[in-house]
Amino acid sequence: MPLFREGSAAPVANDQPAPLPLADWLKDRVGPAVALANTDDVNELQPELASLTLITLHFPRFSDGRAYSQARLLRERLGYRGELRAAGDVLQDQLPFLLRCGFDSFESDQKGFGEALARARTLFSVVYQPTKDGRPTASQLRLFGRRVTLSAAE
Repeated sequence: MPLFREGSAAPVANDQPAPLPLADWLKDRVGPAVALANTDDVNELQPELASLTLITLHFPRFSDGRAYSQARLLRERLGYRGELRAAGDVLQDQLPFLLRCGFDSFESDQKGFGEALARARTLFSVVYQPTKDGRPTASQLRLFGRRVTLSAAE
């Protein structure tokens, strides 16, 4: 399946090692890449999170949003800074939301996916839910005016 990374409209080479399923990775805790089902507990990775360069989160159906929650937990609570990949039934319509949750690479064979990824960050001018991506929410803009700027660390 083609791999796309944020900032590239064309498929890119998959230069990461193949991720191991969480159960296999936990046996030896070796290898820089792990794949989680959307039912796996991301907290099991916490002790070794700094050694991981790739975490793949699986979407079995586009309507199943548990991997969104996993992504936010990994990025915002656990501080994961490596590559976070969305795999499975990932649709281009979901890209703005996937990016806001912290995903930065995507597996998709959907036609036009790369072009949609290139536009995804600017598709919505106002956001409603706060995340650590630094974008002020609609309520912050109303409260503080257009002057508000948030750092990604807040």
